[in-house]
Amino acid sequence: MKIELLKKPTGVTIIGGFPGFGLVGTITLEYLIDHIEDVEKIGYIWFDEMNPLIAIHDGKVVDPLGIFYSKRYNLVFLHAVTNVNGVEWKLAEAVNQVSSLLKAKEVVCVEGIGATKKVSSKVFHISNNNQEWANHGTERLNEGIIMGVAAALLSKFQKKSPLSCIFAETNSKLPDSRASARIIKVLDSYLGLEVDPKPLIKKAEGFEIKLKNLIKKTNGTKTTKQRKEVSYMG
Repeated sequence: MKIELLKKPTGVTIIGGFPGFGLVGTITLEYLIDHIEDVEKIGYIWFDEMNPLIAIHDGKVVDPLGIFYSKRYNLVFLHAVTNVNGVEWKLAEAVNQVSSLLKAKEVVCVEGIGATKKVSSKVFHISNNNQEWANHGTERLNEGIIMGVAAALLSKFQKKSPLSCIFAETNSKLPDSRASARIIKVLDSYLGLEVDPKPLIKKAEGFEIKLKNLIKKTNGTKTTKQRKEVSYMG
């Protein structure tokens, strides 16, 4: 694992978004990075286990796991556009290391959570130090199953640093920009970001198609790699 940081702001709030149910984390972080004016790339996270895939957007390379910073809000964004299946524990360790390096005052992980019945408009929180989320449009998650990076963080690192996870109910079969918009509304209230989620809802279809294709290509690369390895061994 390698963590490269060009700048090391301190006392930051870290917001992480990783592919999971409905790609809610990835969509949320992409939207925030695009709509907060002073966001700049300050580093990346790299694993040997990651697929050798780079996305190009507006003529620029998009790192599979990029680290971005907003000086105005003293926020660090951990943005993933690659499949993280199989590296959840290592990625949680990377989040913990970035938190320590930047002396973060809080880590916030945003994800989708699969709805047991019909998807509602609710947003849930679970936190080891912060109950203010209830004042910003969320309910405490009392029952549920959590998977992915959020589960790894909550399981292993919640005692090491202030950690909150924010979940929006979603249908896991499709990218869900509307669930992301609900989380952005909560973050906007909590952090005072002045980011309007309404354009995300209006452009939901475009975001969903783009990210769905990107994740599909990533999964396809992984499957092709596995087939080759089987072929070599056979």
